[in-house]
Amino acid sequence: MKKHYLVPSMLLALALALSPISSAAQTQGDQTKSSTKSAGSDTKNAAKDVGSATTSGAKAASDKVTGKIDINSASKDDLMKLDGIGDATSAKIIAGRPYRSKRDLLNRKIVSQATYDKISDKLVAHAPSAKSSSTSANK
Repeated sequence: MKKHYLVPSMLLALALALSPISSAAQTQGDQTKSSTKSAGSDTKNAAKDVGSATTSGAKAASDKVTGKIDINSASKDDLMKLDGIGDATSAKIIAGRPYRSKRDLLNRKIVSQATYDKISDKLVAHAPSAKSSSTSANK
């Protein structure tokens, strides 16, 4: 009869001994799932960053292709290459930044209608980046 009592107690001891092993395997499985989810979101965020960099890079490249000058970022020398824009007018353009559109040059009376008509097809006014607008606010 003792044999019958011995077998169930051995099974109980064996079950208790194996219990931490299955618990550890479950924990490792949970950590793997968590790491996979984290890696997936990191990849998704990196893709968004690359997409936005490509978009801004494409915008800058299109200006080089079309040859238009961005009045929100052009240097004084670049502005002076425009017909009718000299030293004083280029300084006014730079001082009046940022512009929402190239038409602001006319609306703010920075250039005359005749000058605007000559140069408007060579201009573009891209919205200033967040970095440059915060820098302007601090000046």
